[in-house]
Amino acid sequence: MKKKVLYAAAFLFIAWAATSCTALEDCKFCRTVTTDNSTGDITQGPEAEYCGAKLLAIEAKGPTTVLNSTTVWECR
Repeated sequence: MKKKVLYAAAFLFIAWAATSCTALEDCKFCRTVTTDNSTGDITQGPEAEYCGAKLLAIEAKGPTTVLNSTTVWECR
């Protein structure tokens, strides 16, 4: 009887651990925001969800300026 209880507890723990793996991964919704430096117009790109290494890469990027436009990533 003790083995059955132990196996059931082990199974529940493994099932819980397997489903909680996504909680360990940090995810955010990010989009690009482009500002025209000459007119001040702001254009926002569509939001997408980024997790893990992709999110870290996006958050590490600084503002990029090409001609009169500056683009930054915003995450929430």
